[in-house]
Amino acid sequence: MEIWNRHFECMDRNDLREIQNERLRETVERVYFNVPYYRHRMQEAGLSPEAINTVDDLKRLPFTTKNDLRDNYPFGLFAVPMSEIVRLHASSGTTGKSTVVGYTRNDIATWSEVMARTLTCAGANRNDFIQIAYGYGLFTGGLGLHYGGEKIGASVIPVSGGNTNRQLQIMRDFGTTVLACTPSYALFLAEAIHESGIDRNELNLKAGVFGAEPWTENMRREIESKLRIKAIDIYGLSEVIGPGVASECMIQDGLHVNEDHFFPEIIDPSSLEVLPEGSVGELVFTTITKEGLPLIRYRTRDLTRLKYEKCKCGRTFVRMEKCFGRSDDMLIIRGVNLFPSQIETVLLEMSEIKPHYLIIVDRINNLDTLELQVEVDEVFFQDQISQLQALRGKLQDNLENAIGLSIKVTLVEPKTIKRSEGKAKRVIDKRKF
Repeated sequence: MEIWNRHFECMDRNDLREIQNERLRETVERVYFNVPYYRHRMQEAGLSPEAINTVDDLKRLPFTTKNDLRDNYPFGLFAVPMSEIVRLHASSGTTGKSTVVGYTRNDIATWSEVMARTLTCAGANRNDFIQIAYGYGLFTGGLGLHYGGEKIGASVIPVSGGNTNRQLQIMRDFGTTVLACTPSYALFLAEAIHESGIDRNELNLKAGVFGAEPWTENMRREIESKLRIKAIDIYGLSEVIGPGVASECMIQDGLHVNEDHFFPEIIDPSSLEVLPEGSVGELVFTTITKEGLPLIRYRTRDLTRLKYEKCKCGRTFVRMEKCFGRSDDMLIIRGVNLFPSQIETVLLEMSEIKPHYLIIVDRINNLDTLELQVEVDEVFFQDQISQLQALRGKLQDNLENAIGLSIKVTLVEPKTIKRSEGKAKRVIDKRKF
């Protein structure tokens, strides 16, 4: 079983802890002197960089949230001058402001390194053809996998997302051995292969690296059965680095966290206290090597558990279990993060629309679907159908521009959406994870 960087990935945990402590001290000093936001937060807590000596001191530091990145939009949390930032990525924001991340040359090198580890975990090497069907652009998925594939010396095929017929043609003609995409799209491709009449024996696929959305063990078994591959789960966040934060190996018993770069904690999302080893709680990351956008105790909102025993593959990095859910109301639709508040913001800007709505998420033919049922002012139901259609089209365009996702809009009469005396039920998620 190949391991890309045996020195770090199989390191004695006591030696690893010393490296983590040293890198944490450097990071805390970097943010204190270079990021006014962190300096202010630490001063509020009565902390100086000298107060943080080991990772055990992390609990004294303040948390960072996605809202902190938005409040400091676009570059307020960067720790280096813009002249040192060689790459920018961004995700959609809840109120129009994106979460912006910046990378120095060293950050890009780190990203390539952790993605090389990820692909090697999936059994890839310099003899493979890696077909990347994640989106390129501001989304971190495509380019993250791309650089990792080049680092291990593989032949990278940057197809990007969509255009299924083209995907299948390339898969067959180029001899793709490793597929990188969302798990739902992998299943969609499996069905397309069957419907196209392509003989699976014509394909050289052996593995897939799938992430960017939740998926179940049942879905894994279905992908592995239909595509006849090893399906490897990967985990990442744009704010932390992108894909490459953690990855399963061929043992498929938890995702190895690259903790020489990203230090994990598990906290109680209510009390914010660090939980004992083995507890289920919210995953928190501190980046300990990033230069452009170092983050202290970033709350991912993902719920999981950490396992510290050595894996059968030989790696000693801590493993995180598949996420059990989230501590907030974020949805992941076709790899895109979506908050109901993003939709609500658009609705409140349109006087014709009532603030009563229901978001329905489903999975049809292995692809996520998104529908919005929304009440319209009563006067519009007395108008011509063409006016209702125009209103629906206007709302749909506004929503898709705001959230970056296709969405079906259904206009309903007043009082149609069920009212609640407590917290309104805004989302029905029919997908089974």
